[in-house]
Amino acid sequence: MPQLKIRGVEVEKICSFSKNLIDELEDIINCPRSYFTIEHISSTFIADGSVTKSYPFVEVSWFDRGQEVQDKTALAITKAVQCAGYENVDVVFTALKENEYYENGNHF
Repeated sequence: MPQLKIRGVEVEKICSFSKNLIDELEDIINCPRSYFTIEHISSTFIADGSVTKSYPFVEVSWFDRGQEVQDKTALAITKAVQCAGYENVDVVFTALKENEYYENGNHF
């Protein structure tokens, strides 16, 4: 945990920046790389009755680590996606509560 769910970015491009991004996030968030997951979510964007090109949207689910760490995390994600050729990137955080997150039947 943290979980990064990415829409609007090609799988190959995510693969191209994933290692370096996790390297950077390990230092920012101060947790081991084995805690991170990256998920590509295939989605179709529709506007005015037609399929339209999507934009990168990254959702980060994690245990809250404060505003400063969140800001640095958002910037690292944004730069990684932009380096893959995307101009605009949206990043949104969902803070999970330890007592509501269960792994194998036990909460954190």
